[in-house]
Amino acid sequence: MFHRFTRSILAAVMITTLTTTAAHAAVLEDPAQGTPEIKSINVISFAPEGVLLIGDGRGSQVIAVATGDTKKGQGLVKPIDGIAAALAETIGAKLKDIEIIDLAVNPASGKAYFAVMRKDQKRNLVLTVDGAGEIDEFALEDVTYARIPLETGSKAIISNITDVAWADDRIVAAGRSNESFSSKIFSVYAPLKHDATSAGYSAETYHVSHRRWETKAPMSVVMPLKEGDKTYIVGAFSCTPVVKYPLDSLKPDAVVKGTSVIELGSGNKPLDMFSYEKDGKLYVLSNTFRFHHSRKPFGPSPYWTVRFEQSLLSQNAKVNEEAVQRLGGGYKPITDQIQLIEAYHGVVQMDRLDETRALVMKTTEGGDFNLEPLPLP
Repeated sequence: MFHRFTRSILAAVMITTLTTTAAHAAVLEDPAQGTPEIKSINVISFAPEGVLLIGDGRGSQVIAVATGDTKKGQGLVKPIDGIAAALAETIGAKLKDIEIIDLAVNPASGKAYFAVMRKDQKRNLVLTVDGAGEIDEFALEDVTYARIPLETGSKAIISNITDVAWADDRIVAAGRSNESFSSKIFSVYAPLKHDATSAGYSAETYHVSHRRWETKAPMSVVMPLKEGDKTYIVGAFSCTPVVKYPLDSLKPDAVVKGTSVIELGSGNKPLDMFSYEKDGKLYVLSNTFRFHHSRKPFGPSPYWTVRFEQSLLSQNAKVNEEAVQRLGGGYKPITDQIQLIEAYHGVVQMDRLDETRALVMKTTEGGDFNLEPLPLP
């Protein structure tokens, strides 16, 4: 039922609701009208004004869809037990016949969107859950959209899109190709035009726990970061460095070296990541899957969540080989700037819901998931 161990994240920004027409002008320009050809859905997230971003690795493309969902709501109020079964029932399927690929909250409305694979029909669907818990399908038919092909400038084949995010004035996608430098970053400036050209970059990253530079592992999650007048993309990788790349200085077809600023510990894969403010301080929240759980568990579930101070991303001294590490000898935490959040144990999907809450999907003993609004730690 839960297929993807990656998940899109969004920048923690406040968005003012405008009309649907203004939304199209701000994010989309000269869009197409019709039914986009989508071969797969790897990930979903949102641009401003309710524009849904769909990462389609098999189609080597990102599809930006104007949902028209821009009326501000309060988001989910009460938990929904057995959300997968509820989603399946809405589309007339059985629980075993669906996979939940991704979850994203539309910041313009507070409504939750689910990317779902109906396995018995091999269909990609998008379902929604509003603040009252009502479930509906967002049909990807006769919509206003822009298709953005992801091209590398060579004959490389894009096999997977691991995340896509809105980064202030552009969308950024991370993925994997069949080249030796297989980790790719794609950037497309707004307004997004149908069949616009994307700029692709190869990424090289210092994996702190591996103690070497690597070019093959793609970022599992990406998040935009603004430092003064510079824009960065922050990514997290398996085993588990948190890395930032300068977007403004990238050149098409270039190889860009990231700066590893945090090491969360080996044996983990990041799933989601977003920033938020609490009590006047900026934090980043990230949930992960621990594939070494049976040998060295970090809690009662292989899914665990960590919070770190966003200021750690801005450091320039202790980086790469000297990146700040969460754990020391014997797997013991060594800094209070990075903390494990026990209330988020078992979270397989999450996104920021509003200024004080996250919307999370947690594992249950019965094999389904519960959908819950949780206070931001």
